[in-house]
Amino acid sequence: MASTADIKNGVVLKIDGQLWTVIEFQHVKPGKGGAFVRTKMKNVVSGKTVDRTFNAGAKIETENVDRRDFQYLYADGDAFVFMDTSDYDQLSVPAAVVGDAANFMLENQAVTVALHDGNPLYVELPASVTLEITYTEPGLQGDRSTGGTKPATVETGYQIQVPLFLEQGTKVKVDTRTGDYLGRVNE
Repeated sequence: MASTADIKNGVVLKIDGQLWTVIEFQHVKPGKGGAFVRTKMKNVVSGKTVDRTFNAGAKIETENVDRRDFQYLYADGDAFVFMDTSDYDQLSVPAAVVGDAANFMLENQAVTVALHDGNPLYVELPASVTLEITYTEPGLQGDRSTGGTKPATVETGYQIQVPLFLEQGTKVKVDTRTGDYLGRVNE
């Protein structure tokens, strides 16, 4: 058990059987009444964000979440297999835990997997990844970068919106948090 004085950004707390990461915190000492700690927390599993206030000195339960570097190897049915880059152990992660990250993962890509008591909690990708467009409608003469967008399918099978001038086979940079097109990649 820890107290509210141990709350820092990035600390994982166990509240009502669920794991929450502290995004930001503020120790408040009003002129009248007791001090308290105001926190903004994100649910580790669902990603839901909530504001929560604790009285100063209240006992809280902290949890140890291990974030380790893994390499994505392959998809195996409804699970994804990752290899720990430090000891080469393989870990099978269910598709529900991987979530939307599956749309941007290529084989042999480096990712971060958060583990709690050996169980995977979530998969974290780099902020952006480079993917090749495998299918898109051909651009027409006169299409400019300031114009509209068109759908394009990238090599993972995910569909993104790209400018009209891009063609099949072009490598593009994609934001892994939003799925937005960020730009072309020149090899």
